Amino acid sequence: MASKAGGDGKEAINEQIIANTYGNMRSEMTQLYTKITELEMEVSEHSLVIGAIEPLDHSRRCYRMVGGVLVERTIKEVLPAVHRNKEGLEEVIARMHEALEKKKKEITEFELKYKIRIRKADTNADEEEGSKKEGSAQGVLVGPAGQ
Repeated sequence: MASKAGGDGKEAINEQIIANTYGNMRSEMTQLYTKITELEMEVSEHSLVIGAIEPLDHSRRCYRMVGGVLVERTIKEVLPAVHRNKEGLEEVIARMHEALEKKKKEITEFELKYKIRIRKADTNADEEEGSKKEGSAQGVLVGPAGQ
């Protein structure tokens, strides 16, 4: 009987370790999504800059931020650097997409191995409670603190 109780405690610890590992894996996947989105925004900014300065005279002055310092250059000098940066970002995004796919596959295998299922009914109930709380706070006006 005592060995059974000890076994249950060990099983609970193992379940906790599995849950923590799964949570960490999901967190890593979320971080990858976030970083990919951030880099895609930078690529779109680079595209906007390229589109804005490409039709201009290449001897015209422009300013570029290099390590927090604003540097005066010509469009002829800056345009190739912006193109290289954009291409480098696109390569990094491609590698991060590959890493994301590997992480998704790893999570799926982990879910199958340990028979993990995500409960969606609980999350819907929590969201409904959260919206009720937000709804009850509507209509409250607070004046400036100094008056």
